[in-house]
Amino acid sequence: MRDLDYLRLLSKSFPNKEAALAEITNLSAIMELPKGTEYFLSDVHGEYEAFSYLIRSSSGVILNKIHSLFGKELSKEQEKDLTNLVCYPRKVLRRNPIYLDMGVQKETLARLITLASMVSSKYTRSKVRKKMPSTFGYALDELMHTNEDDIDKASYHEAILNTICENKGAFSYIIALCELIQNLAIDHLHIVGDIFDRGPRPDKIMDTLIDFHDLDIEWGNHDISWMGASLGNLACICNVLHIAINYNSFDVLEDGYGINLRPLSMYAKETYKDDPCVRFKPHLLDDNVSDYVEPELTAKMCKAVSIMLFKLEGQLIKRNPRYGMEHRLLLDKIDFKKGTIELNGKTHEMLDMNLPSIDPKDPYALSKKEEELLETLRYSFTHSERLRKHMDFLIEKGSMYKTFNGNLLTHGCILLDDRGEFLSVETKGGTFSGKALMDYYDRRVRGIFHEYRKGNKDVNSDLLYYLWCGDKSPLFGKDQITTFERTFLSDKSLYREAYNPYYTYVEKEETVDKILVEFGLDPVKGHIINGHVPVLVNKGESPVKANGKLFKIDGGLAKAYQAKTGIAGYTLIFNSHYLAIAEHKKFEKYAYNSSDIHIVETFKERLYVKDTDDGERLKKEKEDLVELLLAYDQGLLEQRK
Repeated sequence: MRDLDYLRLLSKSFPNKEAALAEITNLSAIMELPKGTEYFLSDVHGEYEAFSYLIRSSSGVILNKIHSLFGKELSKEQEKDLTNLVCYPRKVLRRNPIYLDMGVQKETLARLITLASMVSSKYTRSKVRKKMPSTFGYALDELMHTNEDDIDKASYHEAILNTICENKGAFSYIIALCELIQNLAIDHLHIVGDIFDRGPRPDKIMDTLIDFHDLDIEWGNHDISWMGASLGNLACICNVLHIAINYNSFDVLEDGYGINLRPLSMYAKETYKDDPCVRFKPHLLDDNVSDYVEPELTAKMCKAVSIMLFKLEGQLIKRNPRYGMEHRLLLDKIDFKKGTIELNGKTHEMLDMNLPSIDPKDPYALSKKEEELLETLRYSFTHSERLRKHMDFLIEKGSMYKTFNGNLLTHGCILLDDRGEFLSVETKGGTFSGKALMDYYDRRVRGIFHEYRKGNKDVNSDLLYYLWCGDKSPLFGKDQITTFERTFLSDKSLYREAYNPYYTYVEKEETVDKILVEFGLDPVKGHIINGHVPVLVNKGESPVKANGKLFKIDGGLAKAYQAKTGIAGYTLIFNSHYLAIAEHKKFEKYAYNSSDIHIVETFKERLYVKDTDDGERLKKEKEDLVELLLAYDQGLLEQRK
């Protein structure tokens, strides 16, 4: 029997046999429900509109359900129209006058009720009711659980629909049903890293995630850089500014997080007034809605922040010799008289030598103006309430990796050596490898945030920059980042960033099995789910690796990658019947964008809640309650009313 003190504590919630038995019955019933749908997305990179559509449509799952329910009565175009209504009810109702007709309203409500009943079938009725708007909860609950074919209830069902439509409430109920369907279609959302950078509005994605009912986040290297910037780490600040400005993402900086860029623009204008800054021209993939900046000024700002980044990175490398990044100290290799740089014993011509803020005698030193500018920028980042809220959420819901329902989720990789063994990494806290290394980095990141939030503004946050681009960062997974070479040198062989051996070895099933065992997972049933490295569909690459044991789901949701990948990303869908990959189409606003879904693994037996991590928890709770019942029966604990 469980410890009596523990059972006494439990009895406060279940004071008598009836209460304990009721909860045992409830838990037993829940465990027999089908497993809810898990939904995995990676590398959304600020593409808010595409992300929003994928979440609303469940990457094509809702269309599939509509087809299975109404395929015999609706044409394909009508199925698409109904899908778009579910995804964007307010926009569709506002723009399509057909929904002003009362007959259409009743027909639409009836179909949405049928669809809502279908997607809610995996949940308890009380859970579904909690997800309904309180204003409409009673009517929706009755409509969804009243069979209109039941003669005794048909007129009751019809009366509810008539009353809603006659009193001009159809639009409100249609919207409520559509949002309920969206909410129920995804039981648990996994974001496998890289919410930030390149795309225009990662801040809006964060707002959506904060409001989402059940989710976890595996940090990506782009996310960790923003986390460092929010703590005032200057290298991280310059890095996120460099990427945002380079991709013309001023809206997220100024409108999203209130970062004051005027001092930077004034400094850039003054420093590079006659310099066209050709090597720093921005990628114009998105138009800024709130904060338009001329491309010429953008290039100057990008150059100014890039030079500060290279200086700050050099300072960080010098004060952290343990990182082993000395090969990235490049400014001191420049011959300022000849306009060349020596790398690996070879001399290369610099493509841009207008570097007025660099002192050749002390190239990593910041000028007085740069120091003042950086303090202004640091103030903006550390005093942005919205940025703080978003980064605190990343700490609360995020981690270096997660094991969930038998699968291992991590953004980048598990570091391996050239032999395919777990790479041993010497850190400040000791030497670690495999799971222990991931746990160490996770503890350190949380510790840094905890210290900073306690008021220690001088806490060393350099590790967050290292996790962005260090050669032994599992989030980065490469030997170096060659931003400098790509900016200043024409020899493309210098742009090479070699991936960790992990990316080769996980093509083999035995390597995946070894990693799953390291993380305490069953290699027969488990999978690894990664993002980070785009899947080159154009070159025939598949997101499914190692005989179906590993899924690489970064297929290029960011516009910046789509020419390279040929698609617009993947979603992995894990429901009670199968694992499926949804291949996204390139997102077009107001167009039909539903994904193509391909089943990659079908389960021999349907999965139920009892087969999940949640089921294990419920099973233990049930066992404890059975022990409590026994204690009541034996008179070891007194029952209360």
